[in-house]
Amino acid sequence: MSKQYYQPEIECASRQQIRAWQSERLVETVHRVYRDVPYYRDLMDKKGVKPEDIKSVDDLHKLPFLTKDDLREAYPYGLLAKPLSECVRIQSTSGTTGRRVVAFYTQHDIDLWEECCARALVAVGAGKEDVVQVAYGYGLFTGGPGLNGGSHKVGCLTLPMSSGNTERQLQFMTDLGATVLCCTPSYAAYLAESIHERGLRDRIKLKAGIFGAEAWSEEMRRDIQEQLGIKAYDIYGLTEISGPGVSFECEEQTGMHINEDHFIAEIIDPVTGEVLPEGSKGELVFTSITKEAFPLLRYRTRDICVLSTKPCSCGRTHVKMSKPMGRSDDMLIVKGVNVFPSQIEAVLMNKGYPANYQILVTRERNNDKLEVQVEMTSEMFSDTLGHISAREKELVEALKAMLGIYVEVKLVAPKSITRSEGKAVRVIDTRKLY
Repeated sequence: MSKQYYQPEIECASRQQIRAWQSERLVETVHRVYRDVPYYRDLMDKKGVKPEDIKSVDDLHKLPFLTKDDLREAYPYGLLAKPLSECVRIQSTSGTTGRRVVAFYTQHDIDLWEECCARALVAVGAGKEDVVQVAYGYGLFTGGPGLNGGSHKVGCLTLPMSSGNTERQLQFMTDLGATVLCCTPSYAAYLAESIHERGLRDRIKLKAGIFGAEAWSEEMRRDIQEQLGIKAYDIYGLTEISGPGVSFECEEQTGMHINEDHFIAEIIDPVTGEVLPEGSKGELVFTSITKEAFPLLRYRTRDICVLSTKPCSCGRTHVKMSKPMGRSDDMLIVKGVNVFPSQIEAVLMNKGYPANYQILVTRERNNDKLEVQVEMTSEMFSDTLGHISAREKELVEALKAMLGIYVEVKLVAPKSITRSEGKAVRVIDTRKLY
């Protein structure tokens, strides 16, 4: 284990020490952004909050929330807290749902971000003897650069593959003996499928995978682990806060440790904004307390999860966040019922279907229609039409039991749903076009 990036004095510190670090860094950050960022100053003034009102973490709730709409309104430089001459890089969201969000980094910001990713790699057992294949996208997307930098800091041989070009991915994976795979879970599932099709399973040396950037269920984790013969670990991050490495799983795989020396996490009621006690399910809010160029205070992630400070067998004391259970802004409301794609995925995988599906939501004469297209395995596809019809009926009943509403199910041929080499497109909601 790399001693440099497993730091017991930080990762195993007492809760009292962690809160002391957070309070000191929060106070400094609030004073700095109030002084240097007019956008923040206006938000705080509107709420009647002055920097001197924030004396510790206990006062965090006094600060206003920040949302993605604020980041879009302030685009591109409105939230910059350092002179542009001190910034060395930007990363950006895809911009598929509106104006892009651009995050800025000083060299110090990049160093801290890569250290967080290094901690994630060490937590899954990576060391200098390992070969890390980074198949997240590079460029503006944070996935590739973050894990790439973290791998360098641990001292691993790093394969900067980026996403796509599956034939080349498999060639390098086998020829160079990759032991740790970093990519989206949907791409990991696709790589596993491709490995089995080509009869390469005996040539794969992978022992662990770090998968994130999209929602995935425990059922999907078990399937990936079985197909690749690895332990599959979750990692969490978002461009607005830094990128992957905000939190990560250890060998216990019961939640992701948040790097609390850099980030403060809260859970709030997504409707009222009220801060909820530990163990409550609600919306995750982050405050960054060590970033120089782009520190965000009380940023609403829209991810729904639970926080816990229960002791972990790995010895780390930093609070754990559960795997996100959905997003408050991605939740589908169909016929008045709240539907999360993760619920549908859990049903499908429990019934033995592969992780290739699409959810279609349409509206006809003011009536919503929910359809799930599910790929069959080769064995299922060889069934008679009668058997396929029975399988569809079984899924309809299982989904109704889970969701409480009727869902139309269509079983489709193997490989008929487009594979993703980045983030999978699971939901197509045409109601937004009306």
